[in-house]
Amino acid sequence: MVDICPAILATYPEEYKRQVERVTPFATRLHIDIADGVFAPNKTVAASDIWWPGGMRADIHVMHRRPIEIVDTLIALSPQLVIVHAEADGDFMTLAKQLHYHGIEAGIALLPKTSVELIKPALDVVDHVLIFSGDLGHYGGEVDMGLLQKVVQLRKLSKRIEISWDGGVTDQNIKALIDQGVEVAVSGGFIQKASNPAKAYNDLKKAAL
Repeated sequence: MVDICPAILATYPEEYKRQVERVTPFATRLHIDIADGVFAPNKTVAASDIWWPGGMRADIHVMHRRPIEIVDTLIALSPQLVIVHAEADGDFMTLAKQLHYHGIEAGIALLPKTSVELIKPALDVVDHVLIFSGDLGHYGGEVDMGLLQKVVQLRKLSKRIEISWDGGVTDQNIKALIDQGVEVAVSGGFIQKASNPAKAYNDLKKAAL
């Protein structure tokens, strides 16, 4: 079964609250995007301003140039998973060790031009890999089916790692992603921009079967 994971991407706390409340009635897992305005072209709410309803799993996708600078704040939030970019500055191994010490899973995101080879040395400590096919820091983007080769490569290298996809997921392409090994489908605009977010979420679930 694939996890359908609504994305939260907000500039202001009020917008963040609206987005969370929009998906709370049906979502069981959230993908929370935070961006520094440097690594990603726009700036979102700060890590210190994010929250989620009790009992809901939260994955935090950190689009920061230097994620190590906010690692203490992230740890204090106690999410299930923190995803940082392979292209970011800093030592991923050190960051992953800190997260694991506090019982938090460590993930790596790959931008479209970044190869799986870059993260091979870290695969023994990585819990999750996100294949990014979107518009960094924005809702939207299109699914680039060519990036599915990364999913195939990762699965050959590790049966343990959870693999997610972020960018352009719709009810028209989710099944193709799942068939190639994607286990978590992150959906931003398809759900958040829908007139009926619950229906959009359920449409994704049905299409994934």
